Amino acid sequence: MDFKMRKQIKFLTTIAVLSVITISGCKKSFFDRTPQSAITIDNYYKSVSEVQATTNALYSVTWFGWCGKSGWAITDLAAGNGKGSSSDIVNFFNFSVTSGNSQLESAWNALFTVVAQANAVINTLPVKVDPGVDKAVVNNALGEARLWRALAYFHLVRTFGPVPIIENSADYIKDYQVNTAPIPDIYKFMVNDLKFAEANLTPMIRSGYGTGRLSSGSASALLSKVYLYMQDYTNARLEAQKVISSGEFKLYGTDITSKTYNDLFLTENNNNEESVIALQWAKTGNYGEGNPQQAAFAFNGITTTGDGYSLLAPTYDLQDLYQSGDKRRKATIMLPGDFYPEINKVNGGYTFPLTANPADVHAAVKKYVVGSPADNGGFGGRQAAANNTYMMRYSEVYLILAEAIMNGASASTDGAALSAINKVRNRAGLGDLTIINRNYTVPNPAAAVAGAPAQTPARLIVDDILNERRRELAFENDFWFDLGRLDGFNTTNHPRAIALIAQQDRGGANNDVVPKRYGNGYVTITNKDFYFLYPAAETNANPKLLLPPVPYAFK
Repeated sequence: MDFKMRKQIKFLTTIAVLSVITISGCKKSFFDRTPQSAITIDNYYKSVSEVQATTNALYSVTWFGWCGKSGWAITDLAAGNGKGSSSDIVNFFNFSVTSGNSQLESAWNALFTVVAQANAVINTLPVKVDPGVDKAVVNNALGEARLWRALAYFHLVRTFGPVPIIENSADYIKDYQVNTAPIPDIYKFMVNDLKFAEANLTPMIRSGYGTGRLSSGSASALLSKVYLYMQDYTNARLEAQKVISSGEFKLYGTDITSKTYNDLFLTENNNNEESVIALQWAKTGNYGEGNPQQAAFAFNGITTTGDGYSLLAPTYDLQDLYQSGDKRRKATIMLPGDFYPEINKVNGGYTFPLTANPADVHAAVKKYVVGSPADNGGFGGRQAAANNTYMMRYSEVYLILAEAIMNGASASTDGAALSAINKVRNRAGLGDLTIINRNYTVPNPAAAVAGAPAQTPARLIVDDILNERRRELAFENDFWFDLGRLDGFNTTNHPRAIALIAQQDRGGANNDVVPKRYGNGYVTITNKDFYFLYPAAETNANPKLLLPPVPYAFK
């Protein structure tokens, strides 16, 4: 950890446990807190509301560095979902990222800030809380902190591989050099945190939309995903089924015909019934407190706040993946001529220009793009929209269930697996699959493009599970991690993922009325590229990061 990180840890250990950073998107009681001038650790934690407020910051600002650029640069640029030319992100697209990359450091700092914030709650609350506060309230707050810590580690281990396990950040203020832990130990650590969270978080009781707080169902859902990555299909299935049976969540819009997939991402629908884990951004419009994603994704002029940089544009490879009639396409990707009534409402709506050509792909990202403050009840501002960021949605639970039921098989006609994946497809307006195939091929015309590298397959690899996940979760910081697990858990050999990336169309097109596409824009990727380098500032401060992982001594 570099000096900045150590400084953050010290600050978070003493102050951030009080969660005085403002966030919004939930009920007013979510923000009630003692005035800062009156706060010390010893006179805090005297009431239920004060205990509940200890985790507030974990729901937003600690994640800002991940959401601003680094998260989608890692997960969508590297994965082939998006293109971008900004100097700090383009290297993720072509796998030339060095240890000095600023977004790599931003990802590391943001995720370990979440860990430090969670650790402050976990280690301080039990010893400082007033004995009169109900233990269930205390354990619920600890469950929230442990779920957020697990989620941060889930991002860290999938991005960097072996990383240090830090249970008490205060232990490392003076001696911050610490070894990494083996990947299986990090997964065990996450499972332990999530089991505690599952046992101690309150179930979601809905009256319309939820509060935005984590619930026991949130923990079960994330636990099912962690088990899936571990290829523990039995427990992944059990946890996914537990979420479904709980009734805490449901697929948004399936019982309200006027609601669509696009509505999931509008500010007015924050904390809807499909929201399992979501960041709760402030509505103040202040930089650092609001959602920064629209600023990066939106086409020029949409936001009216001086941002909207089209830093990320959808590749032709992603555009081609959507079938005719898939309602997710227009909600995810803007194509020339697409009309959106929820943007520029005062003038009757917004049409994506016919001449628009971000990154030479004639398309822009729509997901998380919600328009001006006037389009959103007056909320939001420059680089600070007020719409939530999903960290997990209920639709993914069905996709996890389908994959877990298949238990690693290359094809399945199992009725329960088909029912699960078809629920997601039907909501998108697509028909039922009658078989789920995970490893079949169709002719690949791109293989004939002049200049294609020798490793380009003559036929196109298709995977129904992977493709459905990609369509459903595009630009939700997921697809790169799906590629990383495609060849197995904790593997250093990625032949199938490399083949899939090799066949992607990452190229552009000209400005003709009917654009002429240039070809695939091939990239070269090797096994070592599936984990990114540790930031140079971190290895300089902590050379132990470069040593072989050391088995973790679990407490």
